[in-house]
Amino acid sequence: MKLGAKKTTEPEFKVGDYVVYPMHGVGAITEISKKNILGKKRDCYSLEIQSTKMKVMIPVDKAKQVGIRGIIPKKDIKKVLNLLSKDEVDTEEDWKIRYQNNMNKIKSGSIYEVADVCRNLYKRANGKELSIMERKLYESAYNLVKTEIALSKGVPHEEAGNIVSDILASSVQTQQPDKPEEEISEVTD
Repeated sequence: MKLGAKKTTEPEFKVGDYVVYPMHGVGAITEISKKNILGKKRDCYSLEIQSTKMKVMIPVDKAKQVGIRGIIPKKDIKKVLNLLSKDEVDTEEDWKIRYQNNMNKIKSGSIYEVADVCRNLYKRANGKELSIMERKLYESAYNLVKTEIALSKGVPHEEAGNIVSDILASSVQTQQPDKPEEEISEVTD
């Protein structure tokens, strides 16, 4: 690269790709275009968030920094479902600290961290009542997991929601530390 040459960032994603935008959910890239931002021409992704239909514009060169990532590959769904079936690991009793820890996990954008929040809050709700804020956080985590699984598997959201709900419910009913691997593989195939 020559001294003083402009560094350009090539778009990692293309129009029609689904990506995860932490805290907002899964969005479809509807456009990649040059926009004038603070006097500079920059390539930007235009996203439409699936759950809210909210439109978001993100500079291509800032996408990684804000946590934009692709949908998990189909082969990794089993790992997410196994995580959902494990015992609760968050034993923090102070709901404010627990809420902040869970919020940080969701902000991370990692499907595994979001699944962890979903599982922990689901299991906690079966023993104790969740605060309103924690209920909303659970719903958000559940919807993020369900949507990403639906898109990765290529199934309707309702079917993905049923898969997630069934695994969460059966892990509470059986009170077993782990669901047998063969049962989860039946769901993911």
